[in-house]
Amino acid sequence: MSIDYDQDFFAWSQEQARLLQSGRFSQLDTAHLVEEIGDLGKRERRALESRLAVLIGHLLKWRYQPDYPNRKSWRATINTQRRAVTRLLDENPSLRTELEKVTTEAYPDAVDLAVAETPFDYDTFPKSCPWDEEQILKDHWPIV
Repeated sequence: MSIDYDQDFFAWSQEQARLLQSGRFSQLDTAHLVEEIGDLGKRERRALESRLAVLIGHLLKWRYQPDYPNRKSWRATINTQRRAVTRLLDENPSLRTELEKVTTEAYPDAVDLAVAETPFDYDTFPKSCPWDEEQILKDHWPIV
């Protein structure tokens, strides 16, 4: 009995893996497999965008609220996100060609994060990201 893709995705994915492993290709749900494989790349790109938004949001907080008493947690988040973005790019080198575009797309979310977590309004922050990709990912202090 074949497991329905729409009813239980996890069970479906496990069944498809078993079918692939056992070489029973004619029993595969190829339409959904093609869709899922295409989505894998999109997921990696979305993960990059999400991590960049958090990273840039914390960089904005660091730059625009230098007297905040608990900046240590911001620095830890910046370090964690830098390492995570670097790992993601190392595991998916072709995403490096998308880095400038993804950074631009992540910036509004970064500003939203900074506005939500500081006393500042949107007009405090630049309309576009004030750092290039190298500056965002470079492990350096103080932040430019």
